[in-house]
Amino acid sequence: MTACHESGGWALDPSHGTQSRSQTASEASFAGQMQEVLPGLYLGGAAAFAELDLLREMGVTAVLTVDSEAPSFTAGPGVERMRCLFVPALDEPETDLLSHLDRCVVFIDHARAEGRAVLVHWSLSHSGVSRSVAVVTAFLMKTDELTFEKAYENLQTVKPGAKMNEGFEWQLKLYQAMGYEVDTSSAVYKQYRLQKVTEKYPELQNLPQELFAVDPTTTSQGLKDEVLYKCRKCRRSLFRSSSILDHNEGSGPIAFTHKRMTSSFMPMTGSQAQCTSYFIEPVRWMESALLGVMDAQLLCPKCSAKLGSFNWCGEQCSCGRWITPAFQIHKNRVDEMKMLPVLGLQTRKNTNL
Repeated sequence: MTACHESGGWALDPSHGTQSRSQTASEASFAGQMQEVLPGLYLGGAAAFAELDLLREMGVTAVLTVDSEAPSFTAGPGVERMRCLFVPALDEPETDLLSHLDRCVVFIDHARAEGRAVLVHWSLSHSGVSRSVAVVTAFLMKTDELTFEKAYENLQTVKPGAKMNEGFEWQLKLYQAMGYEVDTSSAVYKQYRLQKVTEKYPELQNLPQELFAVDPTTTSQGLKDEVLYKCRKCRRSLFRSSSILDHNEGSGPIAFTHKRMTSSFMPMTGSQAQCTSYFIEPVRWMESALLGVMDAQLLCPKCSAKLGSFNWCGEQCSCGRWITPAFQIHKNRVDEMKMLPVLGLQTRKNTNL
């Protein structure tokens, strides 16, 4: 067996193109295992992937496999002309497929631009369908700037049996929110990354280092438009504005009715409540406090003043919105420090509410 290599070349295949002769019964059966979603883009199962020669004769010279194990072709001539990409991923809602979507979409787009037909296929197990469907849906979303719902609907029109698990649905909605490109610096992706870690937190022995934002005391300066937040008591730099994870305001006081507060303390109205805290990505100075416990206070690493708290299961903002996981810094415990663009000086803004 000859492995299908992820780094396969782009050498053109002389036999690529529509075949003029009539299909044999074997080829007709083979073709029925693939569904053409767009010109030059096919969705099919493992059986459609098994015969290299037939794939090439049908014009398919690029194969994208999203599976738990790398695929292999039957040994034979022409293997070197087949462009392949293998993305390791389990067909489970908890799997991080979002981080691979850009690579998959670029692979399909480049292949079609080269005049190649692409097969996105699933594994021998029926459960593998979910991964390939999610990847093709992402491609439709980006190519035509469609919402997740519309792209998924279009695919199901072509292939009625196309389905994906709820975890992949959620990830594709985030993909849409980021403008059909995985922006690792965006608040959307940072929150997603934190939630993926939270799913595995009880079993973690160490937290991924990429989870943490850089401690601002270890760098001389951030982006020129960033705001630096310092401990109000000792002036120690704590985090930058790029670490703030913005959220949509919740429903205000009505969101707290589960706490059974009386109407005299919490009016039953839909009015919006102002956010009194910043919810941020974890910063390097928090690392020693986070591992091994589900929740605790967040203290200034210099003077131990109480800044807020964290909870891997989430906390409710004063506006009513639930944030998971939550790394919460109270606004009245920090000061904003903005840089004057010409003088390079810092100006203090009182954030006390």
